[in-house]
Amino acid sequence: MTWQVHALKYADRNARTRADSFLFDDNHDTPHAMDYFIWVLRRGDEVILVDTGYDTEEATNRQRPIRLDPREALAPLGLTAEDITTVIVTHLHYDHAGGLHLFPNATLHLQEAEMAYATGACMCHDTLRAPFTADHICEAVKRVYSGRVIFHDGDGQVADGVTVHCIGGHSRGLQAVRVRTEAGWLCLASDAAHYYENFLTRKPFPIVVDLENMMKGYDRLQELASRPELIIPGHDPLVRSYFPQDQADFIFRLDQGPDKELTL
Repeated sequence: MTWQVHALKYADRNARTRADSFLFDDNHDTPHAMDYFIWVLRRGDEVILVDTGYDTEEATNRQRPIRLDPREALAPLGLTAEDITTVIVTHLHYDHAGGLHLFPNATLHLQEAEMAYATGACMCHDTLRAPFTADHICEAVKRVYSGRVIFHDGDGQVADGVTVHCIGGHSRGLQAVRVRTEAGWLCLASDAAHYYENFLTRKPFPIVVDLENMMKGYDRLQELASRPELIIPGHDPLVRSYFPQDQADFIFRLDQGPDKELTL
């Protein structure tokens, strides 16, 4: 039995340029927008949330407003925050783990390397620490102490047809999610590729802890997906162009494949 997969857009940030998205880009001052998503996997009564987004408090602190509380984004799918018992955390950056506290009943799936990175000596460096928020990391640690974190070391299985794969690069323990769908094996890249252009043209994203892992990760994504159009980048507004809306104007159905040809 295959999984349904929905992308839920909860925020965007449009005052950006290509210099914010790509290293070594010739058009560095050209505007380049960014969308923020969480993803819902569903098979019968089974529900898995991939990442949590961030809340209004974090939005205020970082001056990066959200359009929709991640909990409210679930409503058109008939879900509440309390319904979520499994969350795959692709990595612990604020925009992917900033809403952990919003899902009190969830057990987290996380790479060991990501927890070690987010609580280790690298966080003494301002630049590496910038995408993390201490309260979010503390929430993850509290889940460890309450027995509600399942750690993975590299490849791991979350459920039948749902696996995680450590890629690193952008963050030390960044993991992509592979899902069996009607269209084939779909890969939620999260920030292993912020944009289609990252992996299709091998143009790396500027926030990076290990550039070699980031570049190798682009190849790994293509190995995980049945075909390139089933690789879903973590922040690309083009996702909304390629995949159909479903239930609401901020929800997009991914598991049946794109309804347009993938072009940049």
